[in-house]
Amino acid sequence: MTISTPENVKEVLHKSLGQLDKFEECILLDNPDHYNIGDHLIWLGSVLFLTDTLKTKIKYATGINGFSDASLKKIDQCPIIFNGGGALGDLYEGFQNFRESIIENYRDRPIIIFPQTIYFRNPENLKKAAKVFNSHPNLTLFTRDQVSYEIALKNFWNCQVIKSPDMAFQMAGLSTDSIQPAQEDSSLYLCRKDQELKATSNLSLSSKIKNLVLEDWVSDRWTLRTTKQLSKGWYWRIPGLVRIIREVYERGLATPKEWLSRQNWKYFHTNTAKFQTTHNSPINLASWGLMHSGIYQFKRHRLIITNRLHGHILSTLLEIPHIFLPNSYYKNEAFYEAWTSQIPFCRFIKERSELEVAVEEMLDYYPLSIGIK
Repeated sequence: MTISTPENVKEVLHKSLGQLDKFEECILLDNPDHYNIGDHLIWLGSVLFLTDTLKTKIKYATGINGFSDASLKKIDQCPIIFNGGGALGDLYEGFQNFRESIIENYRDRPIIIFPQTIYFRNPENLKKAAKVFNSHPNLTLFTRDQVSYEIALKNFWNCQVIKSPDMAFQMAGLSTDSIQPAQEDSSLYLCRKDQELKATSNLSLSSKIKNLVLEDWVSDRWTLRTTKQLSKGWYWRIPGLVRIIREVYERGLATPKEWLSRQNWKYFHTNTAKFQTTHNSPINLASWGLMHSGIYQFKRHRLIITNRLHGHILSTLLEIPHIFLPNSYYKNEAFYEAWTSQIPFCRFIKERSELEVAVEEMLDYYPLSIGIK
């Protein structure tokens, strides 16, 4: 099958997930309790797939911080679904520990893990996870690439393992016409700064690439209640102050055009009504607002360069020409090889030396924005 459009990837996603048994109700866990926009795209894709495609009612939805054993146990015997992503492994141990705890304690319910990249630095942690997963009598694991698929087949031998694209592709074809920021003659390098940053993919603004804007997700600039900020002074401990600064000033008064666009997106898009009728609707609406912020950030630029997987996925969904770089391990390249290598407006490059030529070629081939949705 040719996979040259976002809609093609969505078709493969539906085919893969179509192997699930039918269920009328479910529990959805692992809502992102942070501001990484990519994880919120995955969450929204999961919610929309369950409600729109499977016609399933989500009886309980939450993240790690909001989870309650008592609340879950009140729900009838229906599948527990973990949101997908890149946290199945020991890079982000909190998420993996939570997942293993639920699998151990709820062996009487089917467990489904939506598409994940699997990566363990420590083989002992992989053995521990395998013991927990294989002890469950009804666990289905979706993997986002061939490398993860082979790891799962070898180690999680008592699980049903299925390869599938990322859940964010559920939103292929979704209209974003209401989001129309003023476009600049610039290229955005969306560069992650965390432990998944590959040192050779780091760029500087002194690059030969003209009008290069270097930043991470726009949410990275917002004021959050972190240890670093709290250490600045007692006033950060005033209840509600951090939220006021972030939501009223940084996402409001300082960016009035984006704020107005986001209100229209949050309250008048056709999907808003769906999110308002799901369990724990505020977390879905928050994710929906974060998706807007990412789209608004991307649509301002002619070209995207990124080492973030969901920088690549969002660019693909919006049909923005982009260049995709490796992260610190195989996640980005393996996903590209599995699903998006035929997307015509994307180039994956491994070497820093290839970047400037790739940028020039993409800008020449796509002198104007193409199909930005």
